Amino acid sequence: MSNLVNSINLNKTPNHIAIIMDGNGRWAKGKGMQRVFGHRNALTAVREAVDGASDIGTKYITLYAFSTENWNRPKLEVDALMSLLISSLKKELPDFQKNGIRVNSIGNIEQLPSNAQKVLLNVINQTKHNTTITLTFALSYGAREEIVNAIKNISKKVVNKEIDIEKIDEKIINNHLYTFNLPDVDLMIRTSGEQRISNFLLWQMAYAELYFTEVLWPDFRKEHLFNAIIDYQNRERRFGKTSEQIDKNE
Repeated sequence: MSNLVNSINLNKTPNHIAIIMDGNGRWAKGKGMQRVFGHRNALTAVREAVDGASDIGTKYITLYAFSTENWNRPKLEVDALMSLLISSLKKELPDFQKNGIRVNSIGNIEQLPSNAQKVLLNVINQTKHNTTITLTFALSYGAREEIVNAIKNISKKVVNKEIDIEKIDEKIINNHLYTFNLPDVDLMIRTSGEQRISNFLLWQMAYAELYFTEVLWPDFRKEHLFNAIIDYQNRERRFGKTSEQIDKNE
């Protein structure tokens, strides 16, 4: 693993990494267990991803923990996920404080059970002064819903003459998204071999590099994160410009 770290240019690491944590159910099924078993064994992967991101100087990591569509899953699984969220946040709080991790959340948090909301908001408040890395959990999150809500809120301000319709730009839209306090995503990682964005950070990933791995999420470790970083650094990020223009600016 140390060799992988040595292969990473610490001056060009992604500032914001987003991860779709996929494959918990298949991992559990492969072991003859219920899907919930996979979710419970995914916590090590979360720790490894956050620690690895912190090791290389990444300042933001966002995890797709529970989508708006996930509410349609069997009630037993949803209840288990909410219970796991509560117990995990409580258990990890001391390590968040020790490692300087600031916890953040995006999504329709009001849809979460009241006890989950309470624990989440408490952890967010307890860690708000930490500065090493910002760990954002996307909970009851859907990018289309986020954009619709932003449009509604901006429209209300236009009607109330708080915003001039001709002045609406990307900055105003950004300021009305759940992620108003986060930078755009540089690298998106999805595990389990699926190659979809699945309604995750559609606006924020406009210029993100996408990395897909066959590794199931419970098996994800620092080495897999570092491999994604190395792949990311071997790509040319042009943002609409030509290679020659990029070369001149370096």
